[in-house]
Amino acid sequence: MRTRPLKVALLGCGVVGSEVARIMTTHADDLAARIGAPVELAGVAVRRPSRVREGIDPALITTDATALVKRGDIDVVVEVIGGIEPARTLITTAFEHGASVVSANKALLAQDGAALHAAAEANSKDLYYEAAVAGAIPLIRPLRESLAGDKVNRVLGIVNGTTNFILDKMDSTGAGYQEALDEATALGYAEADPTADVEGFDAAAKAAILAGIAFHTRVRLDDVYREGMTEVTAADFASAKEMGCTIKLLAICERAGDGASVTARVHPAMIPLTHPLASVRGAYNAVFVESDASGQLMFYGPGAGGSPTASAVLGDLVAVCRNRLSGATGPGESAYAALPVSPMGDVVTRYHISLDVADKPGVLAQVATVFAEHGVSIDTVRQQGKDGEASLVVVTHRASDAALGGTVEALRKLDTVRGVASIMRVEGE
Repeated sequence: MRTRPLKVALLGCGVVGSEVARIMTTHADDLAARIGAPVELAGVAVRRPSRVREGIDPALITTDATALVKRGDIDVVVEVIGGIEPARTLITTAFEHGASVVSANKALLAQDGAALHAAAEANSKDLYYEAAVAGAIPLIRPLRESLAGDKVNRVLGIVNGTTNFILDKMDSTGAGYQEALDEATALGYAEADPTADVEGFDAAAKAAILAGIAFHTRVRLDDVYREGMTEVTAADFASAKEMGCTIKLLAICERAGDGASVTARVHPAMIPLTHPLASVRGAYNAVFVESDASGQLMFYGPGAGGSPTASAVLGDLVAVCRNRLSGATGPGESAYAALPVSPMGDVVTRYHISLDVADKPGVLAQVATVFAEHGVSIDTVRQQGKDGEASLVVVTHRASDAALGGTVEALRKLDTVRGVASIMRVEGE
């Protein structure tokens, strides 16, 4: 075993960073045996140096992250501060000064992954980011290494634990959205400001990363259609149960039918109770991968939290350190396919539409005519009426999102349609 330690700079020492530092210290001998050389925490960049950080030598703490990554003797920089800046500049500076990088920064990778990969390649360094998607679940490496010889056609997943906890509570207890959110906040699953989670921003960033790797195509955050889950109601769950479904916030990345383009989207959807993702409970994550040769695969586990995310970071750290010792680099960006990203209007799926309508003869015929005029075929219709008011639930066959949008716009113009109560896509069939 090499005796000179590999030096690691840690950017950020919050929930994840402190756990990375703890594991590096307590599992130092095991890490050294797995890598073939000791690893040494050489510096920790933080914003608030006065905070007590148990198990970390105060002499390692600095507020000058730029100076830390410029030192020249640093072998690997671990970035867990998040956000776009200063993380982007610090990572590129690390490459320029001889360090490889392990990052958990999904937002930055979704926005500027191509530029970061280019900077890593230009300096013959590694960029690893298993922890950026689905916490401890091994997903990035299987997609870009284990399935490198296969053709991935679809990635369908629950990639945000907060939203899955909320929807699971609504499903299992009949709670409303706000009640379930309040419980998630009290238990620490939701942030004080849950916008990034419940409006789908977090899942959209992860979808961009997954689509890029799965389809060997550059997919940016701006390419991902995003729809939050704040409008999901108890009535939606009741309708889902009548169909033998539940509701999940899904990240869906898939090739078009002809394989000439890809789509990436995040939105609530009904999925059959028979689908493996339907049984994912609480704050857990799961990703379902469909490919030509290996068929259907599912990856399941805790998708967030200090220890699970730190586990993914340490796995990357071991891989990068091994590469460092051998003088090699691991796989970089694979974007050779360069497939176009189609707009949401081109997506084809099924839909569940709930309408508030007047309870009088001829309404169903009017509604059916609108669907027919826009080329959307109806699978089933359910109508309930009382005291001059009625609800009409329509489930369609597969149709494009653009056709469905035109249908809904025309329905809203009918005098007999008092409102479109809910529109939900139906996936996983």
